[in-house]
Amino acid sequence: MLTSTLCAALSAAGLGIAAMTAYRKRFLAATRIAAYALVPLGLAMTGIADWISDLVFKPSVWLGFGVLAVSALLFVISRAVERRSEEGGTRKERRAAAAAQRAALAPEASAPSLGGAQAPAQQPRRKTKAKASGGDEFADIEAILKKHGI
Repeated sequence: MLTSTLCAALSAAGLGIAAMTAYRKRFLAATRIAAYALVPLGLAMTGIADWISDLVFKPSVWLGFGVLAVSALLFVISRAVERRSEEGGTRKERRAAAAAQRAALAPEASAPSLGGAQAPAQQPRRKTKAKASGGDEFADIEAILKKHGI
């Protein structure tokens, strides 16, 4: 009963504000305010407002939400433990596996693709003109090329 009265008062106040806004020739804003003002009255008439007030003010409902939160927390914890057990037993084993995986991927990731021919270290190296002529200005470029096996 109290919620119905409160919702009716809110709707009446909102419709009054909408009427004042329409008087100022702001019809679009007045229509929007009237739409918002009718929501509490509609909630009271359908009984949803009473259901919401019962939901908020009953301790058993809050205990139910607490039980649901504990349930969700247990699901999260069990999922984390399951993932950890799939990855490996101890921290040292997981670190060793990660290091082995990085070591296995590192040379292949940095090697250039040569169409399935020989690896860059096995290919014959060509002398550049700068090296043949003894110029120092291309030494940096030559070092970079050597580093990449070109």
